[in-house]
Amino acid sequence: MKLAWRILMGLFLVYAGLGHLTWLRTEFLAQVPKWQPFDPDFVVVASGVVEILLGLGFLLLTRYKAQVGVAGALFFIAIFPGNINQYVYQIDAFGLNTDTARLIRLFFQPVLVVWALWCTGGWDYLKAQWRRRVT
Repeated sequence: MKLAWRILMGLFLVYAGLGHLTWLRTEFLAQVPKWQPFDPDFVVVASGVVEILLGLGFLLLTRYKAQVGVAGALFFIAIFPGNINQYVYQIDAFGLNTDTARLIRLFFQPVLVVWALWCTGGWDYLKAQWRRRVT
C-alpha cells in the first residue's frame, strides 16, 4: 500500500514540477510571496525543478526512499509561505477564488508533509536519527 502512495506522490510531484515550467507557470507565479528576495519567475522555475527531482526520487530511489521522503516533507514546509501569501492577499490561482477555498487549502499542506514521511518510511528514519543524536 505504501508503495502505491509513494508512486502517486512521485507522479504528483513530477506533474506539478512540469506545470511550474510550462502550462501552470502563471498560476504558480501568483503564489510567490512578494516579500521574498528572489525574482518570482526564478522561484517558480527553481521550485519546479526541485519538484521534478523529488518526484523522480520518490519513483526511482528506493534505496534512499526515507531520505527522499524527508526531503519532500521539508520541501512542502518550505513552500508553505506561498500558500499563506495566497490566502492573506486573497490571490486567485488554481481555482481558489474565495477566502474559504484558500483557507481550506492551507490545511492540505500538512497532509502532504505527513504523506511524504509515511509512504517512504521517513518517520522511522527521523526517529532513528533522533535516537542516534540523543544517545
